[in-house]
Amino acid sequence: MSNVPVAVVTGSNKGIGFAIARALCKQFPGDVYLTARDPGRGQEAVAKLQEEGLRAQFHQLDIDDLQSIRALRDFLKEKYGGLNVLVNNAGIAFKVRDTTPFAIQAEVTLKTNFFGTRNVCTELLPLVKPYGRVVNVSSMAGSSALRGCSQELQQKFRSNTITEDELVKLMTKFVEDTKKSVHEKEGWPNSAYGVSKIGVTVLSRIQARMLNEQRKGDHILLNACCPGWVRTDMAGPKATKSPDEGAETPVYLALLPSDADGPHGQFVSDKTVQTW
Repeated sequence: MSNVPVAVVTGSNKGIGFAIARALCKQFPGDVYLTARDPGRGQEAVAKLQEEGLRAQFHQLDIDDLQSIRALRDFLKEKYGGLNVLVNNAGIAFKVRDTTPFAIQAEVTLKTNFFGTRNVCTELLPLVKPYGRVVNVSSMAGSSALRGCSQELQQKFRSNTITEDELVKLMTKFVEDTKKSVHEKEGWPNSAYGVSKIGVTVLSRIQARMLNEQRKGDHILLNACCPGWVRTDMAGPKATKSPDEGAETPVYLALLPSDADGPHGQFVSDKTVQTW
């Protein structure tokens, strides 16, 4: 099977992830894996695509669970000898009116959106084949949260030399600062979701730099993107874009042609590179 190209979309049983998987089923010349924490919901989503005449495969994936990530890694290695397209879409957000204490919101949100996404990358990036494409779904909420950070934090997050370890320490510090109720004093904004997406965008910049250093000749392109404000369970019914419209930029980045040399290491919205 190793000559069959394969694409994986995390958190793709509904919302933007489902729309990305649907678009890839139509446009990607290989096997497309829809993943979900709950196998029942995942299989239902695959059946929905089948009704539309589209063929997706299902694999269970809970990005909060390292064993689950490693099971997917081993499966891809064994069946396909690697991976061609990875779209890290899985994420969570508390509703604005949620009364859960902010420190718990911060811990839970960063656990999935930043640390879970990072774990997927740690396990799956080494499998990405030459000319592979990696898309980390971030958000403009990260950009606005960045503007709400202290100058010192902004400098760190915009640095072209920040390491993954330094980023992990900063993300961990945010969670610890919220527990001590000193996050604002320490220069953090009041958005756990926003900070988690700062993490995703900066992680993407670091990963792209590492690929340049370690696998320059492999022509792998890795970017973060904002799908926009999309009508999903997460963003609510008033959002301006449909899920299919939200999928456009992630799919564009996932299907960049093999002769493209960019974008790479960028934050992209509406198919346009944004200043970070």
